[in-house]
Amino acid sequence: MTVIGQREYAVRPTRRPSEELQTGQPLDIVVQQFDEFIRSLQVDPHSPLFRLVTDGQPPLRQCLHPEACGKEINLPTYYARFHDLRKEYVRAYTLRAVATPRAPAPPPPPPDHPSTLLDMLNYLGITPYSGDNFYAAEVKDMASIIQRIISDGFRLELPETIDLVLETGICSKDDEIDGNCIVRARGLPWQSSDQDIAKFFRGLNVAKGGVALCLSPQGRRNGEALVRFVSQEHRDMALKRHKHHIGPRYIEVYRASGEDFLSVAGGATCEAAAFLSRGAQVIVRMRGLPYDATPQQVLDFFSSGDDPVQVLDGLEGVLFVRRADGRATGDAFVLFSKEEDAPKALSRHRKLIGARYIELFRSTTAEVQQVLNRSLESRASSAGTPSAASAPAEGLLPVTLVPQHVITSGTAKDCVRLRGLPYEAQVEHILTFLDEFAKNIVVQGVHMVYNAQGHPSGEAFIQMDSETSAFLCAQQKHHRYMTFGKKQRYIEVFQCSGDDMNLVLTGGVTPATSPKVLSPGTLLSPPPAPAPRLLAHHIAQQSLLARQHENLLLASLRPPMTLLPYPRPQTPAYPLPMLPQQMLPAKRTYERAFSQADAAPAKRPYTVPQMAPLSLPVFSYGASAPIFSYANTSPMLSYANALPTAVPTALPAGYGTALSAALPPSMTSPFSALSMFPTYPYYPGV
Repeated sequence: MTVIGQREYAVRPTRRPSEELQTGQPLDIVVQQFDEFIRSLQVDPHSPLFRLVTDGQPPLRQCLHPEACGKEINLPTYYARFHDLRKEYVRAYTLRAVATPRAPAPPPPPPDHPSTLLDMLNYLGITPYSGDNFYAAEVKDMASIIQRIISDGFRLELPETIDLVLETGICSKDDEIDGNCIVRARGLPWQSSDQDIAKFFRGLNVAKGGVALCLSPQGRRNGEALVRFVSQEHRDMALKRHKHHIGPRYIEVYRASGEDFLSVAGGATCEAAAFLSRGAQVIVRMRGLPYDATPQQVLDFFSSGDDPVQVLDGLEGVLFVRRADGRATGDAFVLFSKEEDAPKALSRHRKLIGARYIELFRSTTAEVQQVLNRSLESRASSAGTPSAASAPAEGLLPVTLVPQHVITSGTAKDCVRLRGLPYEAQVEHILTFLDEFAKNIVVQGVHMVYNAQGHPSGEAFIQMDSETSAFLCAQQKHHRYMTFGKKQRYIEVFQCSGDDMNLVLTGGVTPATSPKVLSPGTLLSPPPAPAPRLLAHHIAQQSLLARQHENLLLASLRPPMTLLPYPRPQTPAYPLPMLPQQMLPAKRTYERAFSQADAAPAKRPYTVPQMAPLSLPVFSYGASAPIFSYANTSPMLSYANALPTAVPTALPAGYGTALSAALPPSMTSPFSALSMFPTYPYYPGV
């Protein structure tokens, strides 16, 4: 092998010019000069025998191709085929393709890991080139290694290739995916397509159909994508592009698993497989279609007007997305045969079908699979639970997406709850609505609430940095209006605690009769059991109230009497009824019930005093209200309903019969039993 030419080019950076490289040329000029230099040597660079040789993968995969793609420079096709000198060295010597005749020789470096050119030179016994120019010396050392490999009988026959076009492909949920070849890209612009993501990873080979755009529960792109590469080596190089940029946005790149990729890109429907197997190069997603739209209307939409474009396979190239019950969602996917059809089709973005404007987005096979999989899952869930469709909405348990931030807990009211949000509202709309209070939100403190079908419930929880911030936010933003497009909705804002958030966000509403979401305010807890002395206090109060109620009741049940002029006679029309002595409990005053006596006071019989009959005011039972009120008989303590169940809560046996017998005969018909009277706890001996 003979070296027939040598040339060095300096590329001048365009974003941050350096003083040392002011003499260099822009990248496109250097590419053109290099091509002219190759042709001046009477060598055809497009010949199959022409090869580029690099020291490792990064010079072309990580430097030249990404830089040229970012500057929209079209490189000649021979830059997509090269030989990696380190791999050729490993194939020739470490894998013992050819045994070296030199002995003794140092042991070869580990397979696939020659760290530098010096390792290869030392193994082959070649003296490194010494010179002032580092780059010229490195090129001459590479030439020496290539000459030795060829002289030892090995030929460079397996070039590396760089894929410049992303190929479409169909992935099934039954496929086996190597988990060491998957990455997750986060922070993508929402309008990014699979081609944009492939350009971000330009220089690395993405597998067929290897870009899967992730969708939110609402079916919209959430700025994430799963990318599958052809090998682990390319995956490792992709991880080094962490926080590189697409326009002004930096992209985060992390490892992912094969299960993650299959959950997004894996298809499970024959409908999707048949639709995607038509060999289309372009897939366009339509959104906002009329619910009664037909495939023919879609064909007319693209074939009419300026610059018409034909849909692949006519009516068979249109796929409508439907809900579990068969109703249209307003979305459809359309196939086109050539890449040149993409700009023509997308130029109809926001044009009308009838009275509705249609949104157009470039889509992917993985997005088609993901959307149809969700439709299939919803249909299966509906078929498995036929009563779910007729179940009331109140029975649905609220579920949420798993928040990235740990939700706070406790009774401190440092959170706010938003209710009445538009279903299309996103986090940015909430931040705009909160205005100056948005700066008081903790990191990842906005939590959207979704129902059991994964649809927005119109609620959100916001974690604030203090109770004061939450209080001021609730006070100033309650019943304020949120403008969303042409809609204007007033939003309810309540201050709440972290426990309230956790109960709703984790689906903690278990009783069937409980409300779907928690009401604003502090969580209600069962009242504590009253202390023994407070219990006695409560029993005595209830007993006294019952006696007072009975006396007033008896007075109100008297029949009408004739009102005489003043002075009134001392003899009433009816005397007070006399109750049997043995049916009355032992009398005890309110004060004595709480005296600190060592022994319980003895019971003493109660004798009805012989008193003169009293004259009572005349009331007509049918026309006048009773002189007692049920509202006055409510318990004086808040824990009245928490009394032990073992305590009796009814009058003694026979008490109602004796009271009814004491009433006048004319009053027994309307009140044949005392079951209509309120029942009060009664405790003999207190």
